[in-house]
Amino acid sequence: MLTSARTNNLLDRAALRRWYLSNRNRTSALFRLFEPGAYYDRPIPLRHPLVFYDGHLPGFSYNKLMREALGAPSINPEFEQLFERGIDPSDLTDAKRHEREAWPERSEVQAFGVACDVAILQALAHADLSGESSPLLEGAHAVLTILEHEEMHHETFLYMLHRLPLARKRPNVRRDDASERPPHLTGRVAVPAGRATLGVRRDAIPFAWDNEFDESVVDVAGFEIDANNATNGDWLAFVKAGGPLPKFWIERDGEFRLLGMFEELPLKHSWPVYVTQAQAAAYAAWRGGRVMTEAEYHRAAFGAPGGDERAFPWGDAAPDARIHGNFDLRRYDPESVGISPAGASAWGVHDLIGNGWEWTSTKFGPLAGFAPHPSYQQYSADFFDDAHYVIKGASPVTSRDLVRRSFRNWYRPEYPYVFATTRVVY
Repeated sequence: MLTSARTNNLLDRAALRRWYLSNRNRTSALFRLFEPGAYYDRPIPLRHPLVFYDGHLPGFSYNKLMREALGAPSINPEFEQLFERGIDPSDLTDAKRHEREAWPERSEVQAFGVACDVAILQALAHADLSGESSPLLEGAHAVLTILEHEEMHHETFLYMLHRLPLARKRPNVRRDDASERPPHLTGRVAVPAGRATLGVRRDAIPFAWDNEFDESVVDVAGFEIDANNATNGDWLAFVKAGGPLPKFWIERDGEFRLLGMFEELPLKHSWPVYVTQAQAAAYAAWRGGRVMTEAEYHRAAFGAPGGDERAFPWGDAAPDARIHGNFDLRRYDPESVGISPAGASAWGVHDLIGNGWEWTSTKFGPLAGFAPHPSYQQYSADFFDDAHYVIKGASPVTSRDLVRRSFRNWYRPEYPYVFATTRVVY
């Protein structure tokens, strides 16, 4: 929606309002995927309970756009502070520091959300959203920040729901086709030496997060790379050789099964395996290779034999989950690797966007020219701590608005819940 939200550099208020409402409607739909009694459950102990996100998404938007950018008064100071920011503890001991004895009643949280929504929609219709009254408004940055922020948290919420006991989820939700299909291409692909462009120029895009700036061109040596992500079947051989079990697997009655979003499944051998970065590194070493760097990902995904670089692996066409890959909630679960050939890169590498984020061996840090943006100064800088690794691409539940070449995501190397897979480079 980002492209349609700005026309000839003029703010398209109607498009922004549609985008905001679309986000809020999707958030409401996600909260209907589980029983009301699970509202205060904490499926992942390293994250707040589900209730937090019901208040965080509208609360963050109100804080950023209304209070900080437009100077509006508080509507509920206690809730604005309570729901201001999530957590990223390093371990369970650290997570205990963020526990609360009680959270507000659901009706109170939802009333707070409605009040935020009303104020924000009025601002999107009438306020000066790109004026000079605040540096947060430059280029409508505060508005675009809150819109992408909510979409990013849809994925956070879904990988949390993945860990909610199946009995707590709604029984009538859509279930994915669990069939398996052979990939279009197997084996390794050679990627010759060349240049890779990381990041993006500040004048080249309507909006990007601070860690996406500035554009950096890197020389990349030639390498070979698996055409497909490691599958559950590949990982099973690793487990038999002594490798670790993925968090997404279930061992029962002497066999391995797979935890889907809404059901337990037989182990799908052709689906990508979801693992931690540390597990990915161990697997790559077992295979005689290594995890790719961020620059190698860019070279494999966006490079082309003629020396130019593409906007997306498949070319310049806008991302379309119907043909380019498994993202934008095409499914809740992964699917067989390598079955979306229209999304392959120029070298024939599949699923570089969609079906699972790609772990890299690059620690998350600033690109040359990095500067925190006034609208969210702690967004990236707090995580330049040598303790997080870059992931690239997209998962089945990543919004198409986040599918851009410069987008960077990051997690701790032992974090086991994210929909992230791996492939080996040699």
